[in-house]
Amino acid sequence: MTHRRTSGSVTTPVWRSRYTFAPMCDRFTVPDRVIAEREFMPKHSWWNFTAKFNVAPPQYVPAIRQHAGESEGVMMRWGLIPSWTLQPPVSPQNVSVERSELEQHIACKGAWLGSQRCILPVSGFYAWQLTAEKYRQPHFVRLIDRSVFGLAAIWDRWVGEDDDVIESCCLVSVSANKLMAEIANTDRRMPAILRRNDYRRWLLGAPEAAKAALRPYEARRMQAYPVSPRINCATYDDHGLIQPSR
Repeated sequence: MTHRRTSGSVTTPVWRSRYTFAPMCDRFTVPDRVIAEREFMPKHSWWNFTAKFNVAPPQYVPAIRQHAGESEGVMMRWGLIPSWTLQPPVSPQNVSVERSELEQHIACKGAWLGSQRCILPVSGFYAWQLTAEKYRQPHFVRLIDRSVFGLAAIWDRWVGEDDDVIESCCLVSVSANKLMAEIANTDRRMPAILRRNDYRRWLLGAPEAAKAALRPYEARRMQAYPVSPRINCATYDDHGLIQPSR
C-alpha cells in the first residue's frame, strides 16, 4: 500500500514528493541472466541475478570484464569506491563519470589508467525530463532493435583493513543525442551505449581506442516514453514500472 502525505487540500504520494532530483541514468533495468549470457557469452559466469526493473545505487549489478585473458560475469556494487579510500561512503557516490573527465576525476582516474573497464548488461534505463510545470517526468528508454545492450563502465577494487573486499563500478556518460537532449533536458547527458562491435574494443583496447567507443548512440534506434513516478522509489520493482503512463 502506498502511504500518502497531505499538505493543505492536496494529497501527494510519498514516492512523488520524496524524490526531487535524478542525475543522468541513476536507474536502469537488467535482463534475465540467461538472456544476458546469450548476448555477452562470458567464459566464466560468477554472477547470479534475475531480471529487475528498478536498479539503483548502491545495489549490486551484473558486469562483464576481462580477467587473465578471459571474459567473466561478476556482480559489482554500483557507485565507484576508489581503491585508495579509507572507508566506503555511507551514501552512494561516483555513480557516473563524464567521458571528458575519465583522466582527471579523482575517484575514477585510477581505474581508467589501470584499464579497469567493464560492461553492464541492461534492457533499458530511466531519464527525467523537467517539464514546463517544473515537474520531473520519468521516461523509460530502450533500444528498438536490441532487447539487451551494454553500458560502458569502469570498476575498482577496495580492500579494507579486515580484508573486506568491495568491487564497484561507475557508468560512463557522453553528450546526449537529439532524443536524449529533449528528455534529459537539464544535463543533456546519456549513458555510453556500446555497439556490439565495440564490446571487445572497450574491454581490451588501448585507452584511445577504448575512448573512441564512447559516443552518443543513434537516436533513430532508440525509443523513450513517460512512465509512472513510482520509479522514484527504489522499493518498487515490477514490470509495471516500464509500462507507458499515457
